[in-house]
Formats: sequence, C-alpha cells, structure tokens
Amino acid sequence: MDIPENMEEFSALVEIISTLRGPDGCPWDRKQTHRSLRPTFLQECYEVLAALDSGDTAALGEELGDLLLHIVLQVQIASEAGEFKLGDVVKGICEKLVRRHPHVFGSGEVLDADEVIRNWADLKKAEKGTEQSVLESVPEELPALSYSQEVQHRAAQVGFDWEDDDGVIDKLTEEVREFREAQGQEQRTQEYGDLLFTLVNIARRQGMDLETALREANRKFYLRFTRMEEVCRERGISFGDLSFDEQNTLWEEAKKAVQEQG
Repeated sequence: MDIPENMEEFSALVEIISTLRGPDGCPWDRKQTHRSLRPTFLQECYEVLAALDSGDTAALGEELGDLLLHIVLQVQIASEAGEFKLGDVVKGICEKLVRRHPHVFGSGEVLDADEVIRNWADLKKAEKGTEQSVLESVPEELPALSYSQEVQHRAAQVGFDWEDDDGVIDKLTEEVREFREAQGQEQRTQEYGDLLFTLVNIARRQGMDLETALREANRKFYLRFTRMEEVCRERGISFGDLSFDEQNTLWEEAKKAVQEQG
C-alpha cells in the first residue's frame, strides 16, 4: 500500500474538515454531533459493502473515501470537545495491532490462522480485564442475523459448539417440526426465531457469511422477478391475472433466462 508522500493528501482532508467545522465553515457540518452522524455513518458503511459486492473497485475507492470523511469528522468533533485527538486514535490502533500480533512483532509462534484468531480473543479478554462474558462486547446495534452469527461464533471459540454438522442439521429438522406445531402468533414467532438461529449456526459452521448469502439470494430473486415482469409486458399480459401454476411456469422460465445471462 502506498503511503501518501509526506501525508499531504491526508493532512489536506483533516484541514478541510477543520475548516468546515470552523466559525466560517458549513452550517450543516458545524451543527453535527457524534450521535447525529450515526445514520449517515451507517449508510456509508453499507455503501462500502455494496461496492465490495459489485466488484467495482473505482466505486469502492470512492465509498472508502466517504467513510474516511466520517471517521475524520467524528475525530474532529471529539477533538473540539477535548475527548481525544487524531493522534490518539492512530497511536491506539498501532499499539493494539502490535500487541495483538506477538507472532509478528514479538517472539510468539502460531500454527495457522485459526490460532491467530484464538490468540486475538485471549489477548483481548486479558486487556479488557473486567469483561464478564465473551458475548459482552458484541454490539447490540448489529443487524439481528449478524449479531446471531457473532455470538454463536464467540460461544464456539470457548468450546460451546456442536461436535459435527449432523448435529446442527438434526437441530434444524427439530426446529422446523416445532414451528409447524406452534400454536398462536407469539409461539410461532418464537419458534421462527429459533429456526433462524439454527440456520445462522449452519452458515457459521460452513464458513459462510450469512449477510452475503442472503444478499445473493435477494439479488437472484430480484433479477428473476423483474425478468418475469418484463416478459409479461412483452406478451401484453398482467402478472396478477396469472394462476399460481402459470406464475410458477413463468418463474422457471425467468430463472433459466437469468442463469443463461450469467
């Protein structure tokens, strides 16, 4: 990775943000707080993910720039309030990276990437000191599926996991049965949550990222459904007037067409 010469480009960004927050700066930027920026900060994170999924490296570079803007703006707000400065943030992450990689910057040794992850968790726990649970630091603000995947991952790291994949597949069968047998909306909702939780566990054990898998399924559905709508327009028919069997036939046709397009 190329470091900007003399950090001039990065320094320019810091100066621009400082000016925008200054007395003669932008009214919108000046009134922002840590909390008020939360929605747009989250939006920028999702836009980075969208660029990653698209494979468009130019878009990724642009979106990372937008995210960097938010990071520097948050630091500027903190600096004005006397909370911390940019140097504190950079120094903190540098020290953490060195501390958490003793096999690179010290005399430690590891066998593989899995051991690196375990060591990272152990070192983090030792640093926190007062943490009562391995689940304590998982942000509750995460999307529910991501939160589920993370808490199950952390539980597995300390040995709370199925012995093999057959066990969790059997659990899925059990949860499907319990969902079918559930009585009333409240019980069905609870059983559906258990079913989703088990599906997350299967994805985790298979090394899948659940959000990525679901996004891909959403993308395929979108392409196939919009293809069906396109065919209906071409044939001068109303999708809503088709029978279930006719819709299903059209779905299979759209599925094949999308697959052929790659």
